[in-house]
Amino acid sequence: MIKRFVKEKGSGTIVITSDRDVARFAQRMGIPVIASEQFREKLEGGSSDMPEESPEEEENEMKKKGPSRRLSKKEKRTRAASKKL
Repeated sequence: MIKRFVKEKGSGTIVITSDRDVARFAQRMGIPVIASEQFREKLEGGSSDMPEESPEEEENEMKKKGPSRRLSKKEKRTRAASKKL
């Protein structure tokens, strides 16, 4: 059912799941996936596995060059989706 919903809605959705099969399916469709534990921590206001970045850290990231220091597309989508929550 979740896979069908992801297929119908497409981009603009965020999948929150701990099911690996559903997560892989959504990632193949280009949809960001957030682990249910991370989402729960975010709702409770606790710390998350994805630390919030300060403006200084964002500036430092832009100065870095090379593919080994860049975030993957998957990680970029996940961080952007997490910020929207």
